[in-house]
Amino acid sequence: MTAAQIAHFISGTVEGDPNASVTRGAPIEAAQAGDFTFLDNPKYEEFAYSTLASILLVHNEFHPAKPVTPTLVRTADVRTSLAILLKIIDQANNSNGAAISEKASIHPEAKLGAGTEIGAFTVIEQGAVIGLNCKIYPQVFIGRNVRIGDNSTIYPGVRVHFDCEIGKNCILHANAVIGADGFGFAPQPDRTWTKIPQVGKVVLEDNVEIGANTCIDRASLGSTVIHSGAKLDNLIHIAHNVEVGHNAVIAAQVGIAGSTHLGDNVRVGGQVGFAGHLRIADGTQIQAQSGLASNIEKPGTAIFGSPAMGYRDFIKSHVVFKQLPDLQRKVLELEKKLAELEQGSSSRQ
Repeated sequence: MTAAQIAHFISGTVEGDPNASVTRGAPIEAAQAGDFTFLDNPKYEEFAYSTLASILLVHNEFHPAKPVTPTLVRTADVRTSLAILLKIIDQANNSNGAAISEKASIHPEAKLGAGTEIGAFTVIEQGAVIGLNCKIYPQVFIGRNVRIGDNSTIYPGVRVHFDCEIGKNCILHANAVIGADGFGFAPQPDRTWTKIPQVGKVVLEDNVEIGANTCIDRASLGSTVIHSGAKLDNLIHIAHNVEVGHNAVIAAQVGIAGSTHLGDNVRVGGQVGFAGHLRIADGTQIQAQSGLASNIEKPGTAIFGSPAMGYRDFIKSHVVFKQLPDLQRKVLELEKKLAELEQGSSSRQ
């Protein structure tokens, strides 16, 4: 792409050579001739003056303190503009080639929308309906009566079990499992467990992204629901009948127990654990490795710790935690001095 083409894609402006061309992107500290890079964080500004990149994407308000060698492409939002460019590159790099591989197994009663690509060794079972312009990569399993909306991408190794629904513009990364059984067992008098059949489904609404090796269990009855715009990282477990709100963001290794409801725009750090049957208010922010065992009722609450508490309370408490050995020593010294004073007072009496 040339600088002029990049500017066209992102509605930016060129400062320098509009014919400067690039073939790939690179981090600003490592970019070479023929690369494009970007400056979005002031911490990296020093590299703008030494980078060998051919094109540098910068904010409209960027004013160089020194001469800059690359052609600049200015934009109102560097991060969003970068996302647009990377999407163009991703579309060019990711294609199954032939629209439907001869090595795919597709049931005669499955329906495929126009423009949909199906990779080798993918299995699509009876009654499945896949929308327009979807990309289904090799070795994907799509079970009976699954629904997949237009323009969705299913990467290699994904398993979508029977009756589950996936909306439009969704992305499921490699080896995600949608619709495995929820963890339901009834204890018996002889201390064994009887399996409770899980006959519900999973519903992913539009514009949902699911990370690699993430597992979303089907409901025992009804649906496990991931609402529109939610983004889930890798290695997450969503248990049966959980509901994740619109535009929620959940980082890696989070576990959410059954029937917990996360509100809209919730942000969850890595390795957070949720007990079952909780309700988490809209806009809640949960720091990494926190553990939640009770409801969060106030929208916009920031919490930390295990068991989780208010974020500021935890930070203040953490300062005290680190001082506990010194505090214990001081308390023992004070107790000793108090005992000596009491003993002296007794002897004078």
